[in-house]
Amino acid sequence: MPTDALLDRFLHGLSHLSPLAVWAHGSLAGGDYQEGRSDLDLIAVLPGPPRLSTVRRVVTLHRRLRAEPLAAQLHCSYLTPATLDDPDRSHLTWAHGHVMRRPVTPVTRRELHDFGRVLYGTPPRGLLPAVPDRQLDDFVVEDQRRFWRPAVDKARLWRQDIWVDLGLLTFARATVTLRDGRLISKREALTELPALGAPAEVVEDIARRRYAEPAPADAGRLDRRAELTRAYLGPAIDALVTTYG
Repeated sequence: MPTDALLDRFLHGLSHLSPLAVWAHGSLAGGDYQEGRSDLDLIAVLPGPPRLSTVRRVVTLHRRLRAEPLAAQLHCSYLTPATLDDPDRSHLTWAHGHVMRRPVTPVTRRELHDFGRVLYGTPPRGLLPAVPDRQLDDFVVEDQRRFWRPAVDKARLWRQDIWVDLGLLTFARATVTLRDGRLISKREALTELPALGAPAEVVEDIARRRYAEPAPADAGRLDRRAELTRAYLGPAIDALVTTYG
């Protein structure tokens, strides 16, 4: 299986940095992983602060993996014991083919506690502080308010598959988290969307592209999909934020 081969190579290369733990979250941990379509979302806990030499070794490791199938979908954030407890802190991260810095959000932290997959070392509960419900809810509301709601007004984004998929699925997941106090997979989010009033045509389009064969991407269809998505998502986010904000 290409996923297993890639993870084995990654863990072997990472062993030179003596990690305390390597965890998977997202679809790979939650049971909804679709090989070739889903990202491989990882967290590595290193023993000490990443110095310039550490950054270079991380870059070298990921670049050496580029010939592997699925390598472009492997993303990893690098934490240390001293930085594990701050969800606002940005961490060394490899994603989308280059180094960046980004936080490990309360949603990711809760995923790791609830169903994180241990690839190596200490389980999340042995290193990562728990996420209080209030902190999780506040983050989910602010993510909808400050990121997704302004994005709805940027029409050009919504002709792209990734914005349609993540916009609707993240909204459904946010709704269930705030309503029921639990995290759900993308597959379960798809089943929630019709009951939340999402346009059936768009929900079916997401399901086809994630689990079956996608429909042809002609310009007219993309325009209609974008219009339907934006017309639904803007008011839906406004109502969610009003209810739980």
